[in-house]
Amino acid sequence: MKLPRNVWILGLAALLTDSSSEMIHSVLPLFLVSVLGAGMVTVGIIEGTAESIASVMKVFSGALSDYLGRRKALVVAGYGLSTLAKPLFALAQSSLWVLAARTGDRIGKGIRGAPRDALIADSVPPERAGAAFGFRQSLDTAGAVLGPAAACALVFLLHRDLRTVFWVALAPAAVAVLLLAAGLQEKRSRRTGAVRNPLEWEALARLGGGYWALVAAALVFNLGNSSDAFLLLRARQLGMEAGLVPATLVAMNAAYALTAFPLGHLSDRIGRSGLLVGSFALYALIYLGFALAQAPWQVWLLFSAYGLHLGMSQGVLAALVSDRVQRDQRGTAFGFINLATGITLLPASLLAGFLWTRVSPSAPFFAGSLFALAGTVILLFALRSRQAP
Repeated sequence: MKLPRNVWILGLAALLTDSSSEMIHSVLPLFLVSVLGAGMVTVGIIEGTAESIASVMKVFSGALSDYLGRRKALVVAGYGLSTLAKPLFALAQSSLWVLAARTGDRIGKGIRGAPRDALIADSVPPERAGAAFGFRQSLDTAGAVLGPAAACALVFLLHRDLRTVFWVALAPAAVAVLLLAAGLQEKRSRRTGAVRNPLEWEALARLGGGYWALVAAALVFNLGNSSDAFLLLRARQLGMEAGLVPATLVAMNAAYALTAFPLGHLSDRIGRSGLLVGSFALYALIYLGFALAQAPWQVWLLFSAYGLHLGMSQGVLAALVSDRVQRDQRGTAFGFINLATGITLLPASLLAGFLWTRVSPSAPFFAGSLFALAGTVILLFALRSRQAP
């Protein structure tokens, strides 16, 4: 199936940028601890701060793209800022340098996220939105597989010279920015009347009850979606060899990359509602499986199923948002749905840590399954309300 030029450009940029970012992120904890002498609390503060800033930025950048009627400049600026932040990792002499680099990188991600998704939605007809979002997600996730693999090879070849790994990671990110600047095409939106602030109450109300119910479903669902670190700890606790634990994420991302595009295309043909509800229900079963698992071989199946859940949900949810809001509000809509999923990571992880230590290692996964079921109920309510773009 033929996809528009912009979808290809954004997909290839996602592949290059995620390869670059994951090359850095896969060795960054080792660099912080072994080279800079940071503690695990410092690692957690850096990650939590950076991700929280990115979540908030997505709302404002999405709304700004609606207000301006232009998205390309924000997309290029976001990717550019993340690229400019990358040399700080190689030059870092303290944890504060790394915090600045991670913050700059995540601010860049926050700036580009909602305008990028809105630009994809603007570039395709509604009946092809699922395939377009799925295609971008597939290439993005392929980068999450290639990046750590390249980092492992470089660490071996360079004899653990982590600073050089960071410098090498700059190259694909820089190519991505050049590709976006030269390749993205955009038509300015035609405006009638005065341009209004997309974050005014009246404008937010125009998004519709169905959209806000969708945001609520994503928020509740993600309250049980803690850091993947707990999945890795659970794998180790069930007896998996330490050297094999990181490979479970490779299995998950491979399943995600292979399924996101075909399932997004399928959503264009059979509808998105059933796939999204099915993905929420599948997640509930996966987390129940992690709670009840007793052997390492079961973990491999669960991680692969988790990748399938991501393939069923991420691109399909984005396409559903684009279906349900007006063109001139897409940036704002993507910003708030991304905020709902992003701000829950910290409380979800804190809850998981509390349940793991105070109750049992199975407890976080029982809780995650229950939150997923609650989110499914809200999602079913949200899908009853339809709003045409």
